Amino acid sequence: MTGIDLTRYRAEFPITEQWTFLSHAAVSPVCRRVAAAVQQSLSQAQTEPPGRYFATMLPLMRDLRQRIATLINAARLDEIVLLPNTATGINIAALSLPLAPGDNVLVLDGDYPANIYPWLNLAHRGVLTKFVPQRAGGLDLNLLEQRIDRHTRVIALSTVMFATGFRNDVAAVGRLCHERGIYFVVDAIQSLGLWPIDVQACHIDFLAAGSQKWLLSMPGSGFLYCRHSLLDELVPGAYVGAASVVDVQNYLDYNFTFPHNASRFDLGTPNLIGAVALHAAISLLQEVGFEAIGAHVAQLIDALINDLTQRGYTLAASTAPEHRSGIIVVCVDDADTMCKRMEDAGMIVTSRGAGVRVAPHFYNTLAEVLRVGELLDHRT
Repeated sequence: MTGIDLTRYRAEFPITEQWTFLSHAAVSPVCRRVAAAVQQSLSQAQTEPPGRYFATMLPLMRDLRQRIATLINAARLDEIVLLPNTATGINIAALSLPLAPGDNVLVLDGDYPANIYPWLNLAHRGVLTKFVPQRAGGLDLNLLEQRIDRHTRVIALSTVMFATGFRNDVAAVGRLCHERGIYFVVDAIQSLGLWPIDVQACHIDFLAAGSQKWLLSMPGSGFLYCRHSLLDELVPGAYVGAASVVDVQNYLDYNFTFPHNASRFDLGTPNLIGAVALHAAISLLQEVGFEAIGAHVAQLIDALINDLTQRGYTLAASTAPEHRSGIIVVCVDDADTMCKRMEDAGMIVTSRGAGVRVAPHFYNTLAEVLRVGELLDHRT
């Protein structure tokens, strides 16, 4: 296996003492480092006046945005705004892009609703959402290209399909969008935390991600990336609040002028505890190193695929190396019952799509993933 010190880092995750947790594509467990950072921040909030406490949080939140910018290779720090979840970011993108009646948006059938509903919600403006069928569990680039017409203004896509584990070719789609003058909106929640993504190389206009899955933080925080050079094209004020304007502290001036950066999408009081948790989680991931994390999870997935296919199981998506993610979905009848049986045996997986979804992270072991097939075989 890879060079990660599993003994050291498994100790960061108390859940490993009682459970084999393989459901990071749902909600990840809280590690010791995140819990300690949150507890320290709460203790500080108990003993300091709110104004002083908030002031001490500003450097942390700036550093968090810098870490996120590094993770996705944003060109500027002010292209990042902290938000409560992925869906908020996708909604901002949908409402901010200059779409007109007759325009259409291409989405992939089987994608998560957070990257579908915001586009369907534009129907009252005369914007059509068109579904591209999936092939082998995910995106077929040729089929996507065939569905583009002269009215296509946006392609919205997840990096990884939540219900199959298919890893979409975001870079290829980005090149296609760049060549055709199409806006590209990406939901990265099912891959960010395993691998970095390069928003510049992939020609991404908006990218959103929440914190509770592969980023190993608590629910209720996330971020949005907005390409800085896109700002002048956007419809102003998708949502607005006291923090959306240039002179945030001058409350009674009512200077309704948006800053020329992503902070225009900030509405007001931030989720401070969510920021503390996400900062600690990303710091941990960066300490381990994404190259090591990606290589380790790839080895686990390779072993899992080999074991399950040898046992005769069908998987929901293509297992070609370029399509693999951190998710494997094993096709079984009555996945809910199977997941409950596996939970009774001490393993946490999730029922999704056509079967049982397995999603290991960097602190999981080869023995843990190989136990999946054993439990699936034991049906009584």
